[in-house]
Amino acid sequence: MARFLVTGAAGFIGAQVCAELLRRGETVVGVDNLNDAYDPRLKEWRLARLQAQAGFTFLRLDIADAAAVQALPGHGPFDAVLNLAARAGVRASVRAPDLYVQANMVGALNMLELCRAQGIPKFVQASTSSLYGVHNPRPFQEQADISRPLSPYAATKGGAEMLCHSFHALHGLDVSILRYFTVYGPAGRPEMSIFRFVQWVEEGRPIVLYGDGSQERDFTYIDDIVSGTLAALKPLGFEVINLGSDRPVAMSEMIRMLERLAGKPAVIDHWPEAPGDVRATWADIGKAGRLLGWEPRLGLEDGLRACLEWYRAEREWARSIATSD
Repeated sequence: MARFLVTGAAGFIGAQVCAELLRRGETVVGVDNLNDAYDPRLKEWRLARLQAQAGFTFLRLDIADAAAVQALPGHGPFDAVLNLAARAGVRASVRAPDLYVQANMVGALNMLELCRAQGIPKFVQASTSSLYGVHNPRPFQEQADISRPLSPYAATKGGAEMLCHSFHALHGLDVSILRYFTVYGPAGRPEMSIFRFVQWVEEGRPIVLYGDGSQERDFTYIDDIVSGTLAALKPLGFEVINLGSDRPVAMSEMIRMLERLAGKPAVIDHWPEAPGDVRATWADIGKAGRLLGWEPRLGLEDGLRACLEWYRAEREWARSIATSD
């Protein structure tokens, strides 16, 4: 039985990663500061399901607080750290870049220092497709130039990647960096398009659509992201790996699919394109296949259906979750 430290354990991806590790019989220490970047009820809902399981320990702390991180070795030793804690989202990072520097760069540095000081051999770092800019050809490949980020969110995630490489080069830390592409699923982040669109369609509210709807996203279902994340725990040296669906879909097409599944039309309120947003994402996932034996399994329609079913089951409280920018 291995022992893992997972940061962002009450977050969308972190909670699902913890749940799968526990299902496999592993021991998990989960860390989260339970901030109010979005409605804490979602984090509490996810966390309650983890705390009901044997083998899970939760610690409320901020990984950007170096003094707080010093308490973590007492809960080890750890076979690996999965650093899934982050301030996420392009538009919010434009408004509060300082919060993103603290969570995404200082937090990553503190966790890397923990690995160095405690001799923890493996580090998995969550990164983002937002690093790829308008100058990068599609499909996006891991060796692409990411030196021209379009948002503070992307810039801080790129900085974390460089810190990871420095710790690999200096200290031999085995690092897997995973660039996630538009992750969605039940109990997802409420500022992401699929969560908010499901809520708005179900409640008869207008969909706020930035741009004309032709912009494309490489939507990736949460279960596929979890399987890829855990596959990356194997020894790899230092690798950056895309995890995406390799099937970009226009926002307008996704909305039509949701309308069919929900059985009701959407009222669309068009807004100008948002600053910092990439017009299209598309993951080249060949490297994930070669190194991890990984490929996505769930298509967008089935994933949307699962999101809709979750929302309807949890509607009593999910309807009041704030989904506006």
